[in-house]
Amino acid sequence: MTVSYDNLKSEFKRILLKLSFSEERAEICAKIFSDNSRDGVYSHGINRFPVFVNYVKQGFIDVAAEPKLLEQNGPIEKWDGQLAPGMYNATLAMDRAITLAKSNGIGCVVLKNTNHWMRGGTYGWQAADAGCIGICFSNTIANMPPWGGREPRLGNNPLVIAVPRNQGHIVLDMAMTQFSYGKLQEYDLKKQMLPVPGGYDDSGNLTTNPADIMKSQRPLPVGFWKGSGLSFMLDVLLTALSGGRTTAEITNSGHETGLSQCFLCLYQHSYSSSLIEEILQYSKSGMNAPGSTVLYPGERTLATRQKNMSSGIPVNEKIWSAMLEM
Repeated sequence: MTVSYDNLKSEFKRILLKLSFSEERAEICAKIFSDNSRDGVYSHGINRFPVFVNYVKQGFIDVAAEPKLLEQNGPIEKWDGQLAPGMYNATLAMDRAITLAKSNGIGCVVLKNTNHWMRGGTYGWQAADAGCIGICFSNTIANMPPWGGREPRLGNNPLVIAVPRNQGHIVLDMAMTQFSYGKLQEYDLKKQMLPVPGGYDDSGNLTTNPADIMKSQRPLPVGFWKGSGLSFMLDVLLTALSGGRTTAEITNSGHETGLSQCFLCLYQHSYSSSLIEEILQYSKSGMNAPGSTVLYPGERTLATRQKNMSSGIPVNEKIWSAMLEM
């Protein structure tokens, strides 16, 4: 089934207000959940919303907390998110990084003690809409074994890189696994197999069955050992910059809360747009593989956005029904 963007956002906001969110925060968070579903990232839109509500009800998210500035070193600032809603904290942090970048050419906000930001790409699009190059990353609970290991010790730490472009921003939003847990859930809800192996089953065999991968907690890192190393280094960077909790500390707490995140912005008046177009055109100039099309990062998102805004946003009927009863 499908619902309209306005209907979806209205339901999100209604529930958030019922959970004692202020009008401003309810609007920000409802918009992000709706935008994520609109752009086809259902795993961090409507599908994730019940988990978010549960965290609020359990007290892991402080709906009234405000992030606090701890330290400033030129265009680099360190903040404490004080366990406020992750999307609210991340939006403010990227706004601040944009302001710093437009004054200094570069701005960096590191944030500790925050919560899940949902789709990391949200803040890449936010930076690009403001005319900035945006780079951001977060740590998570351990849900991926390091290369050569069998037990989760690394976070599926997402990395986002965004470059503004008049014809449609270029936005890379990637997990450190071949398929994020949210994407695995999407395939599982649809009773579909993955298009390529995405991890291991309990017997240590590569599999395309999303349920088997979620059960074993052995998703495949992107680039094998390279994705494992990149996940490790993102956690190191975040901890070094923010002084916040590591993946190990987050995991030992038993809940994915108290995360660390970084929001980096670069700004200049010109981004050599003609050269960017040359890169895009050259990348697309080769022969396509059978049944495939070469797309730049963010191109599929824009196409999905346009389709969902005109035809309605697909929702899982069971999750939608549960939302209407909240």
